[in-house]
Parts: sequence; C-alpha cells; structure tokens
Amino acid sequence: MRIAVLAKRHPQQRDLIARPYGRFYHLPTELAALGHDVRVQLCSYRRLDSQVLERDGLVWSSHDFLKLGISRLLRTVESEVREFRPDWIIGCSDSWAGWLAHRLSRRVGCKLAIDAYDNYEAYMPANLPLHWAWRRALRAADLVTATGPQLARKLAYSRRNRADVHLVPMCADPNFLPMDRRECRRRLGLPADVPLFGYSGGWTKSRGSDLILKAFALVRQQFPDSCLVLTGKPPAHARSSPAVISLGYVDDALMPSVTNAVDACCVVLANTSFGRFSYPAKLCEAMACGIPVVASATDAVTWMLGNDTRYLARVGDAEDHARLMLSNCQIRNPGYVLPPSWKENAARLASLLNKPI
Repeated sequence: MRIAVLAKRHPQQRDLIARPYGRFYHLPTELAALGHDVRVQLCSYRRLDSQVLERDGLVWSSHDFLKLGISRLLRTVESEVREFRPDWIIGCSDSWAGWLAHRLSRRVGCKLAIDAYDNYEAYMPANLPLHWAWRRALRAADLVTATGPQLARKLAYSRRNRADVHLVPMCADPNFLPMDRRECRRRLGLPADVPLFGYSGGWTKSRGSDLILKAFALVRQQFPDSCLVLTGKPPAHARSSPAVISLGYVDDALMPSVTNAVDACCVVLANTSFGRFSYPAKLCEAMACGIPVVASATDAVTWMLGNDTRYLARVGDAEDHARLMLSNCQIRNPGYVLPPSWKENAARLASLLNKPI
C-alpha cells in the first residue's frame, strides 16, 4: 500500500523532525518496515522553513502555516500528496490534521483513515467550526482508530456505524526499558538513598497537576527525607515547594533514566473533557520500565492498568494518592500486563487498512 500520514509537526511538544517520538513516528516507520510505501506530511505553526528529508525508509515533508500562509500551504501539501498517489491518507495528532486529511482524501481520490490519541475537542472548546469539521471527517472516514475504548465510544457518536472504531493503543517507545536505579540516580545527580517520586508532563488545570504537591506534602509527613522529582517546566510555585527537585527539560536520551531513577511515578488527571479520555504516554513508559505507578483512576487509566487497584487512586483525592505513594514505593515487581509494541500496533493498523471496505 501507498500510505500518506498527515500530522502536526509538534505533537506533545515534540518536534518530529528533530526529536522522533511516539505513535506519530513509530507507526509510520513500522508500516514502512512492513514493506508499505509511506510518506509523512507535517504541518507547523511556528514560522519554520519547509523541509523534505528521507529517514528510516520514508520521506518526511514539513510546511508551516504562518510561513507559507494557509492557501499556499494547502496547495503545496496537496501537490505533494497528489504526486505520491496514496491509497490511504491517515490524519492524526489533532482536529486540524483530521480536517486536512479529509479535504485531501476527497481532492486526490484516496481512502481516509483518522487516528485519535486524545479528545481533540477538549483542546479548543470554543472553536465550534473546527469541531464540526472534525466530526465531518470522522463521519466520512473509511477507518477510525483510537487509543482506548472510552475515546473510541466518544468518536463513534460521529459515525454512521457506532461499532466501527478500532483500537490502536498507546505504548512506550523502545528505549524505555528497566535500568539500574542507583546508576540512573548517579547519572542525573539525584540523591542515592532517599525515596524519590516522579512526575513528568504538562502542568495544567485540565490535568489537575497541583494535586501532586498536596499528595507529596502528606507523604513527607511519613517519609520526611523523600523528594519529588519534576521534569519540564512546572510553575514557579511547584519548583519552589519543599523537597522538590526540578530537572527542567531533560534530553530525550536521558528520560528513561529519569523514569528508572524514582521509586514510584505519579500520573495525575482530573475529571475533565481532556482527562477522561487521556491515555498518558508517561504511564506507558513507567510500565515498560517496571516502575510502580500511582495514577488517577479515570476510566481510561483504569483500562490501561487492567483495573489493578494497587495503582489506582481516586480522581482528585490527594490523600488517596499519598496513601498509594507510600505503599507503592516499596513494590519491586509491579506485574504489569504491557500494551502491544509499536511494531505490533503497526501490524494491526496495516491489517485494518488492508480489509475490504
């Protein structure tokens, strides 16, 4: 098959040209490894120059809305897709990609697939025209895939056949593997012999991120020498909280060391239109490294953890998160059932694309 993949260039704050990552990188490259002819079209909003490069057996093309203007960008992307002559175009990463993939599939005469990893309508809730365009793309798609059953059911409301949404779950990238904890701490300059709890990812109200500070304050009443390790750019009040170690932005190659350095990873989500349909990559990474987690028990996260109550804290309950942080930092063999690898997910996606419509 000839498959065009359309995505934004910076999903989850990662530049796919400079920092290949996640489903947006591994699904296309694994499809190419299976023998399919794959091209990736990336769109950005940061006044970046256009780029075309070959990497890992496929062509990557990037264009910018603000640099080219929307009319020129649409003409450029359509010209490249038309020249490629795909059998399928897959829109992923956000509502804009879904809308544009729908437009291109009609104009170049190919089949349309939509892949969703979040509830995109939670990103810009007031942008109703975009949400309507997204729902039209879902309704028109020949194939829709989602990261979990909760999101699949939500997407199905826009489909004529509400059973016709398939699962392609999130998983960790291959470099997330179990590593020696003491060596990871030494590499990162972290304390060697105190309990460490980790929290990575965005710090937003939609996630309820401040809960981790309340929970950690309760943990310190029992473990006064413990520390909370943060990455990224948490707000000043988090960085200045007692016993918080803020590593800032950590090089991608070191992120598996951060995950393996802590005694437990914390995954906090709120009961919001975003949180209810979030399948956190950080949870997959902790599971792949064999690190105990304490995760807010949304329906999506509960499904990811196989309903294992050892790791599920009540949503919005700092005391319950603290209770599990205290107990789970002692676990040495979490016994997770891991999700399919990106290679296995790509094989499933290829089989779905190969099915007669």
